[in-house]
Amino acid sequence: MRLFIKNMVCDRCIKVVREEMDKLGVGLSHIELGEIETEAELDSEKLIQVKRILETNGFELLDDKRATLVESIKTLIIEEVQYLKGHKPAAVNFSDYLSQKAGYEYSYLSNLFSSETGQTIEQYIIAQKVEKVKEWLSYNELSLSEMAWRLSYSSSAHLSNQFKKVTGMTPGEFKKSNTLPRKALDRVGASKIKTV
Repeated sequence: MRLFIKNMVCDRCIKVVREEMDKLGVGLSHIELGEIETEAELDSEKLIQVKRILETNGFELLDDKRATLVESIKTLIIEEVQYLKGHKPAAVNFSDYLSQKAGYEYSYLSNLFSSETGQTIEQYIIAQKVEKVKEWLSYNELSLSEMAWRLSYSSSAHLSNQFKKVTGMTPGEFKKSNTLPRKALDRVGASKIKTV
């Protein structure tokens, strides 16, 4: 049985879900960001237990196909931006990549995402990239040029401009003050972002 889970956005989330399913005696044949596959069908009572334990841990069991598709789009973006998985070839833009992975025309995905979240896919991607830059700046790991290259920006100036539009600070100002809190990945993109 395949179940889709909202807010399952990191390796620790996978660990927590796996541990909780073990406690419930639910065997898993597959687990990845945003979804699990159980070894056997779950009856309604067991599904209620799964739903409760997931909610206790900050997750949500999705049963709506539209919400499930939006969560899968978010997961694909998080994997590419936050974890730099590299599944998306550099020469392929996000719209083509998401369309291919989801199996729908990008215009449908874009309209669905906007209607479900109140923001565009582009705004969500930018918010994820800004959050990744905050992480790198906090740890002083890379130069701005390296960050821009890793996140597929045309230049460090373009990255700096988008960062300032989202945060109100340049990356250099952020690095000096470190006053902007970082967000949990499932909270990134919750606010409106202006696009260029």
